[in-house]
Amino acid sequence: MVKVTFYSSSRGSPSAGPPRHARPRDSLERHSPARETSAPAAANPPPRSRPFIKRHERFLWVIGAAGLVLVLIFAHTVLTPSPRRITQRDIDAAVFHTLKHKTLPSAAAKAYEAIRASVVRVRGLELDPDRDEETEKSVGSGVVIVDKGIILTNLHVVAGASLVKVVFADGFQSEAAIIAAQPENDLAVLQAKTVPDDLAAATLRSTADLAVGDQVIAVGFPFGIGPSVSAGVVSGLGREYRTPEGQRLLTNLIQFDAAANPGNSGGPLVDADGQVVGIVTAILNPTEQRFFIGIGFAVTMESAAAAVGLPPF
Repeated sequence: MVKVTFYSSSRGSPSAGPPRHARPRDSLERHSPARETSAPAAANPPPRSRPFIKRHERFLWVIGAAGLVLVLIFAHTVLTPSPRRITQRDIDAAVFHTLKHKTLPSAAAKAYEAIRASVVRVRGLELDPDRDEETEKSVGSGVVIVDKGIILTNLHVVAGASLVKVVFADGFQSEAAIIAAQPENDLAVLQAKTVPDDLAAATLRSTADLAVGDQVIAVGFPFGIGPSVSAGVVSGLGREYRTPEGQRLLTNLIQFDAAANPGNSGGPLVDADGQVVGIVTAILNPTEQRFFIGIGFAVTMESAAAAVGLPPF
């Protein structure tokens, strides 16, 4: 006879008790909520550095930016090649190239450009009351030494004139009065009654360091033509000259060889920088034709300044 096998219930016998590895259901239900609540807190604790970063976020950005700038500067310094040092050979090559391809103005041209706005034409006039007209008695040159219209010229240019007029570089014309004279140096000081708005005065220079052989130019109106420029050198210093009439002995003169003729009298003798070193006064010519043979004389600016009453250099 076959025996039927009987299976026990899955819960087992009450007397058998729970399995060794099993936990009572009420125990699971009682402890599981606590475990579910505390597990995440234990698994992901908040970083301790986060509050520090949050408190100092702006400062850390500044530090980071400064570091980036320093890195960029360092990289630029390392990667950028240093400029090549300029040598004397480079300078010589540049000067040679300029001289070869560009024509530079002459010393006389630069000197004239510096003085031309200050040179004036001086006219000594005679008045004819019957005809009510002016006749030009003499013509000479002059130079503006004060921008208010004070002009230096030779005394013999304006001596005996009934009226003196000056013509400025821009063509403006004005009457002028003789306000001072120094016969021993053949100098006269004029004051123009009206002057241009942009009148420029010449720069005066002492002759203390003027040397024989220095370049000079004479600017004026020879025979009324001009302004005209002639260039030369200082031929001598401390010269004397007696006027053809024998009335006057001029001393301490500058001798020069820049061409000068009647009409240059009273004009400036200037150095290579356009600074006035003297006032052209006379030419030496043993004949009666009064043309230039290579020797001219100028009164020094020290004497001219004394005639105007300016302080010595």
